[in-house]
Amino acid sequence: MTQNVLTQQSNSKNFEFIDSIRCIAMICIVFEHCTHVGIYIFPNLSVNNLFYMSLVQLPKLGTISFFVLAGFLIGSKFKEYTPLNYFKRRLSSTFGPWLFWSLLFVFSMSLKFYIIYKKNPDFVLLDTVLKSFETVYLFSNYWFIINFLICIGILLLFRKHLYSKTLGAVFCVFTLIYSVNIYCLWFPPMHTMAIFGFVFFLWLGAQCNHYWDQIEQWIAKISYGLLIALLIVTYVLSVLEIAYLFNLHSIDPYNTLRFSNILYSLVCIVLLLKIRNFPFTAYLRPRETTFGIFLIHYIIVFNVLPEILRPFHIPLNSELTVFSMIIVSLIRFIVVYSLTIALVFIINKTRLKWMIGR
Repeated sequence: MTQNVLTQQSNSKNFEFIDSIRCIAMICIVFEHCTHVGIYIFPNLSVNNLFYMSLVQLPKLGTISFFVLAGFLIGSKFKEYTPLNYFKRRLSSTFGPWLFWSLLFVFSMSLKFYIIYKKNPDFVLLDTVLKSFETVYLFSNYWFIINFLICIGILLLFRKHLYSKTLGAVFCVFTLIYSVNIYCLWFPPMHTMAIFGFVFFLWLGAQCNHYWDQIEQWIAKISYGLLIALLIVTYVLSVLEIAYLFNLHSIDPYNTLRFSNILYSLVCIVLLLKIRNFPFTAYLRPRETTFGIFLIHYIIVFNVLPEILRPFHIPLNSELTVFSMIIVSLIRFIVVYSLTIALVFIINKTRLKWMIGR
């Protein structure tokens, strides 16, 4: 009995710091979506363009971190539930909210396109609606929920071999294929098309949970100086890779699965796990709000933010200076994150809290 209590306390403690880091990962995702306003808004590889690339790259750890941390929690839940029961629980708490907000996004996007193009004689409403469905479910953040559920399903299929290094190597190869494909173009290189590209990070998170005692000791031995040095090196490499892909006129030079960004994200995760204690996240109640923020924020980025900033006539192109890029990005982030989390807090206090899941 005592041992069970200790185990529960240990798991609870782990969940607290994992939830805190997930909160930071979600903040990074929101900041990235508020900062990234276009791939080729700068026509040439200028100083301003490099700074813009650097600004977009800074929070680029969010997606990979989120998969690794989700894998950590999955590794723990697999010990409490059978794989099938866990998948049913995950599907029931995820699919309904995802479907509601994604359809709302489709509707709002279609309405916006209709208003913009209603004076166009060539405008076809059906084409606009179909384009909205394509954009939302293939090229927006909502696609990652589909990807996430597919990744969980793959782990369930190989549940008996979950901690096999060979299985991890196979998943890693799939990820690296997507990384190489950014250059080779064997198939569309957008990271949102990488159906099997993120399962490795989910598997990696499960390993972190399974071997946490050893990993925790290993992280404790790494100095902050070394981690910060690695962080700077991988960050610079990530920006340089974006610049190189920009010169190649890549479809998606900011692709999350760039090899340099994978390294950058993993170094960031190790650093966050080493720090571990982020008291400010307690006020944001990450376990209750993180998924809701993910579901809602992009609707605000696409539909609400432009209307709020429209009277100020803020340019989102090469006219932006380095200083103005920082200010505009911070303003956009503060507006979007504040509105989103306020809405999530409000919904959480009503009978509609099912809409934001867990």
